[in-house]
Amino acid sequence: MEDKKVHHTSSASRPDLDWSQVKETVLMLKLAAAQVEFSLKDGSNSVNTLTDSFTSMAGSIKAIEQSTTDLFEKYNVDESDQQVVVDNCQQVAGKMQQAIIAFQFYDTLVQRMDHVVNSLSKLGDLVSDPAKLYSPNEWGTLQELIRSRYTMEKERVLFDAILNGEDMMEVLEKMHQVATSDDAIELF
Repeated sequence: MEDKKVHHTSSASRPDLDWSQVKETVLMLKLAAAQVEFSLKDGSNSVNTLTDSFTSMAGSIKAIEQSTTDLFEKYNVDESDQQVVVDNCQQVAGKMQQAIIAFQFYDTLVQRMDHVVNSLSKLGDLVSDPAKLYSPNEWGTLQELIRSRYTMEKERVLFDAILNGEDMMEVLEKMHQVATSDDAIELF
């Protein structure tokens, strides 16, 4: 039986004098950030395609509605039959508009996950630098930098609550309750 070698960048499986939990933590932070970034790019491509498709279909529905109205008028079709077609076109257009709005919520998700990727990367940089790791000023600077990147008020509220020591699950529950009562899309 052939012995296959497994290549590791991490030295956790074969610690040596240079091994440290800090290096391993940094590698895991980079992995988490890369996985999120990879997923976001894949998801964004799909959502962009769907958004473009639904926008195009909405335009087509309007054209169908107008053509149908013109044909019905030209051939003197009963107004109730005409109204059925118009109503159905409007219902489809409304559903497409709802789908487009749902895709806009995905944009918010992408922005939040981009902040996570950036934060993990900056945290990895701080943790891997021994001169910064034990400096409260460096940690404060990192926290200010992360908070300053937030463009949505909900993100700042969550950030402040967690850094003020509030229970994460309770904060998330409050945020969820506010989000479900707020139907508007937050512009950023």
